[in-house]
Amino acid sequence: MKLTTIEPQQPLDQLASGGRIGLISLATDFNIEADLQRIYPAGVEFFTSRVKNINPLTIDNLRSMAPAISAVADSILPGTKLDAIIYGCTSGTIAIGVERISELIHKNRPGVAVTNPVTAAMAAFQRFNARRISILTPYTEAVNLEVADFFNTQGYQVLNIAGFGFEDDTAMSYISPQDIADAAVASCDVNAELMFISCTALRACQVIDEIEKRLNIPVVSSNQALAWHSLQLLNYPHNVSGFGRLLDSHLTD
Repeated sequence: MKLTTIEPQQPLDQLASGGRIGLISLATDFNIEADLQRIYPAGVEFFTSRVKNINPLTIDNLRSMAPAISAVADSILPGTKLDAIIYGCTSGTIAIGVERISELIHKNRPGVAVTNPVTAAMAAFQRFNARRISILTPYTEAVNLEVADFFNTQGYQVLNIAGFGFEDDTAMSYISPQDIADAAVASCDVNAELMFISCTALRACQVIDEIEKRLNIPVVSSNQALAWHSLQLLNYPHNVSGFGRLLDSHLTD
């Protein structure tokens, strides 16, 4: 048997030349990867590792995933530089804490830029100079109270919050985009400056343009905000059309 070593004749390709993003997704999330795949432009790639979470979705169960986050972050392309890491859970970020999420990721991936749906959403609210917000979620009333209380403590006025009452994270992705659009329009307070649709499992990105046309105010969803904020962290120089005003007009200065 003859063994041969072949030397490539061409320079090695620079894959993900527009940026490499690590994604920490919930084990039960059916949707976040599909949304990011739709939104990210060519050359920007994300690489997923999943953290185990527990149904039903409660604040205590959300907090229980914290001890695994550091190891999950370390498992994303080990030894390869990442430009940013996303922790992909809105209610989980509120339950565990924004700063704690970053600390857990930086334990094994020091120095990398970190975002999450809450940080990204608040950056989007600031970009639109919006303080009075309506919120739509798939969550139960108990979780919605925690979500509303959090944003109120951050200086926003949550005029109202409506939820579909789901406890199963996977089942949240089964809610139709049209039901999401209709619920957002029906539940939005007339005095709201912005509608926030919370949860990476909701397929809201597909109907953001429709909701904005019907409400005539900006609409921010968890995955849209994550895509926008992570592209900002990459210094991506172009807007992205088809997913609301945030990406269409507010990605570049």
